[in-house]
Amino acid sequence: MTDIHSTTLEVDEATEPLSALDRCDSCGAQAYIRATMESGTLLFCAHHAAKHREALEPLATAWHDESARLSER
Repeated sequence: MTDIHSTTLEVDEATEPLSALDRCDSCGAQAYIRATMESGTLLFCAHHAAKHREALEPLATAWHDESARLSER
């Protein structure tokens, strides 16, 4: 069995849509942002993404943000 956290994300996987099963690494709420870095991937709810964005965005090779879905009807 492959450990999903030990695999390197391909570019397509870094922008793959997030689902309700993707959870924030800080609080467990639904994740809307995926920060992909050379060292790994972090998932965040909109609140924690905003809290950590300034520190993490310069390190990220991809910042996939679906937080606009929160304002959709």
